[in-house]
Amino acid sequence: MSKLVPKVPVPGVPGASRRAAYSASTKRALVDVAEQLFAEKGYAATSLDAIVSGARVTKGALYHHFSGKQALFESVFERVEQEAAKRIQKSLRGEKDPWRKALEGLRSFLDVVQEVRYRRIVIQDGPAVLGYERYREQEERSTFANIVEIVRATLDAGSWDLDEDMLQTFARIFFGAMSSAGESVATADDPEAAARRVEGAIGFLLAGVQSLVEQGISMPSAFLGADGTDAAEEGE
Repeated sequence: MSKLVPKVPVPGVPGASRRAAYSASTKRALVDVAEQLFAEKGYAATSLDAIVSGARVTKGALYHHFSGKQALFESVFERVEQEAAKRIQKSLRGEKDPWRKALEGLRSFLDVVQEVRYRRIVIQDGPAVLGYERYREQEERSTFANIVEIVRATLDAGSWDLDEDMLQTFARIFFGAMSSAGESVATADDPEAAARRVEGAIGFLLAGVQSLVEQGISMPSAFLGADGTDAAEEGE
């Protein structure tokens, strides 16, 4: 295992007392070390003694910031998820074509779920440690906005008059599919091959939606507005 070295606090933080700066650096060191250990060994095999030793602090300092190992894991989980969400968001930024935006977001997501750190902390240990409801809540908080952006861009490419509730419904269905796909990649014996299969399958579905848009196909009646027409029909 590589040597655990906590980040050194930056002196002279503007507007913060020395004590507050030290407290913040201690918390950051604990999260840094815990993240590395959770990724390498997993939650169950990581002890608080190993964490405080790696962070070079006392257990009292740990309990000052966290109620226990689970609370510390939750902070690590949140940071890993937020960093992943930022990477995916970066891949979407500036991409105007909705289909390219969707594929770039998908590829970025598949890159993330193949990383050992994400696989171990988020996919493998996350549901068991946090519980299913808390896990989903954290996942939605960090990544759902990216899914909404992708779905909105692809559906807006058509001439369909979908209200926000229907768009959110599409987004939640796609979010569930992406979560399941991510888990299948992360737990596969060959994650790279699994990622290629997922990209091919979802790419095929996106191509189907793109074909509907290009042909001007109307939405099924279940998706129509209150007046029984969609935007394509209104334009005729």
